[in-house]
Amino acid sequence: MKIALVHDYLTQRGGAERVFELLCKHFPDADVYTSVYDCQNTIDLGDRPVHTTFLQNIIGTRKYFRLFAPFYYTAFSSLNLRQYDLILSSSASFAKGVQKRDDAVHICFCHNITRFLWDTNTYLREYGAYSFFKPLIELVFQKMRQQDIFYAQSPDYYIANSTTVAKRIQETYQKDAVVVNYPIDDCRFTFSDQKDDYCLVSSRHLSYKRLDIIVDAFNSLNLPLLITGEGPETKRLQARACPNIQFLGHVSDLDRCKLMSKAKFVIVAALEDYGLVPIEANASGTPVIAYGAGGVLDTQISGLTGILFEQQTSESLKNAIIKAQKTNWDYAKIRDHAISNFSELVFFKKVDQIVDKICNDRVIKE
Repeated sequence: MKIALVHDYLTQRGGAERVFELLCKHFPDADVYTSVYDCQNTIDLGDRPVHTTFLQNIIGTRKYFRLFAPFYYTAFSSLNLRQYDLILSSSASFAKGVQKRDDAVHICFCHNITRFLWDTNTYLREYGAYSFFKPLIELVFQKMRQQDIFYAQSPDYYIANSTTVAKRIQETYQKDAVVVNYPIDDCRFTFSDQKDDYCLVSSRHLSYKRLDIIVDAFNSLNLPLLITGEGPETKRLQARACPNIQFLGHVSDLDRCKLMSKAKFVIVAALEDYGLVPIEANASGTPVIAYGAGGVLDTQISGLTGILFEQQTSESLKNAIIKAQKTNWDYAKIRDHAISNFSELVFFKKVDQIVDKICNDRVIKE
């Protein structure tokens, strides 16, 4: 069986790209496709060939890939994938729009519906020019939403990373999705039951991540906090923070894993579609303090693996931190929960069963 793996764009290294990296490892003979590829700033595919679209040859697409959003569906639908029996797309936006021959199977690993189209204000509000260009952007996005619904019908099956995303797929695209919680690369994370006296935030600095809530809470409590990552919100957050908060910027994967294993708590204030960071923290034996909505409801058990707070406010977070400090944590149980439920082995056992069943059913029907 000839397999193609397709991802939206390989220009950064976020949670979706980490999952795609695991798919590439699990299907080593599959051909890899994406719209735009920047090997210096994304997952390591070694010498593996990466097939791209016409957007790859346009100056600026690798650095300013988001600005070319209106052209991605055209780019993906222009790819010739008729030689493949099975297409596995990894998508939070456009890769689901690839075309196939009639007897082939397309399974989409959907990280979310196209967020900037369906939750525009939340996604774009940190960009200063958004409010100025909003009327024009909205005209473009109205057309793109129609395209998004049209191309969302292309996959034969959807696999959602959380119950939250499965619900959004049904509500927006009118497509059913089976939920398979995405894994972490559990071998990468080191367990430690010896914690230092700092809390950790590992996140891109975007407004919907609500790092402002975290900064305000730690300003008030005067507890040590380390913040990794960068983004449009960095300078504003730095200006807001007291001396007990340190901004580390970009850190290597190795340093990030060390920080997670020694942190007292990892803090997440965003409404995440799924969120790998809480699971990565747990795999390090570290409890999580997270806003109790979205993907963490699939991955966290309050009181066992972390504490969930009810409101996206600094006061609610402060109360959760105080509660977490009084809790007697079993760090080994925290890691065991992560490995037992969110390891690569568990994930691909489920994926292989789904793929085999779908492909076998297709053969029987034909």
